[in-house]
Amino acid sequence: QVQVAESGGGLVQPGGSLRLSCVVSGGTFSTYTMGWFRQTPGKEREFVGAIGQIGSYYADSVRSRFTVSRDNAKKMLYLEMNNLKPEDTAKYYCIRVMAGTKKPSESFSWGQGTQVTVSS
Repeated sequence: QVQVAESGGGLVQPGGSLRLSCVVSGGTFSTYTMGWFRQTPGKEREFVGAIGQIGSYYADSVRSRFTVSRDNAKKMLYLEMNNLKPEDTAKYYCIRVMAGTKKPSESFSWGQGTQVTVSS
């Protein structure tokens, strides 16, 4: 069974930066399109960005500020977040994404996520 574990969240001031990490155990990581989603209380999870065979792609709200990258040898996914805004406050999750889409794959289960809080 494939599992994911996110880390790296925390409290940061507006304009600051954070790097989130996600380790994937099991499966054939290098063949997956992997992505990040985020969720705030009372709202549905929203797509943030993903990386796969076609490269990386992002939600409009984070494009040019966030960068998704991966290390296939280590089965790691990363989210570099710059110029953070209070509206980026959310719990962030990594998951396999249906290739070329903004939809999570049903072949993965959601992890615990990591909380990012942007506040002065």
